[in-house]
Amino acid sequence: MVLLRFVAPFIGLLMIGCASGTPALNGPPPDDAAVPEGYALVWSEEFDRGTRPDTSVWGYERGFVRNEEDQWYQEDNVRIEAGYLIIEGRRESMPNPSYVSGSDSWRTSRPTVEYTSSSINTRGKYDWQYGRFELRAKIPVGEGIWPAWWTLGVEGPWPANGEIDIMEYYDGVILANVASRDDDGGARWSSVRVPLDSLGGQAWADAFHVWRMDWDQDAIALYVDDSLLNRTLISEMPNAGDYDFEPFHQPHYMLLNLALGGRNGGPLDNTPLPARYLVDYVRVYQRR
Repeated sequence: MVLLRFVAPFIGLLMIGCASGTPALNGPPPDDAAVPEGYALVWSEEFDRGTRPDTSVWGYERGFVRNEEDQWYQEDNVRIEAGYLIIEGRRESMPNPSYVSGSDSWRTSRPTVEYTSSSINTRGKYDWQYGRFELRAKIPVGEGIWPAWWTLGVEGPWPANGEIDIMEYYDGVILANVASRDDDGGARWSSVRVPLDSLGGQAWADAFHVWRMDWDQDAIALYVDDSLLNRTLISEMPNAGDYDFEPFHQPHYMLLNLALGGRNGGPLDNTPLPARYLVDYVRVYQRR
């Protein structure tokens, strides 16, 4: 989700960490959750209660956050409705609360906000080390649209903390990425890009799909609808430089967001908005 990717070739769970105590299901296990053999369902968000994300589970990002994106993140753009989490990207104008006259920062130099959206995460509330992670969602696509489901390690600055993009879309491609720190202090990427047109284009995007990560002490495997997109060996992704800890042998927390524009998303001038990212559920399984 952070910065630009380098393209890798297309190739076609034991510990739990939780900042708030022992992980548990957010409500009873759903009846339709087919638990994979050898696993236990340890955490799930079904988005079937209330009208807003549960603040004991999810926190919000606010403002202009990363990648020179055009949206202002705020709470108002996310809701729960009819059993779905809905993150909505909108075209709306309001004063930039962070504006500073004469600033050369992309966050504070623009006097107005022209786009809004939401980004939620489990940082400081729930995190996990290894497991099977599943998301069922319908993603918006098109120029300037940038939905994602991803994780970050709890310790260390980016990219040394490690990033896993289980689901990401922008610029007409579905991405599956893993990142750590390279020798120059930037990101080392293991990245796969799958053109949306090769999957079926807009008709494919108009349906719900299941994204999955299988992460253990050896590798991170990323799937969509049971098709393997990217399998990355953890031994090939160590941090370089002063950060000699292993970013993928520590707990990670998850993020759900809909970005607009920015370095990767593209221009938004002709993009129909609002755009809606619908999430049916998020589930985490651990080995028995």
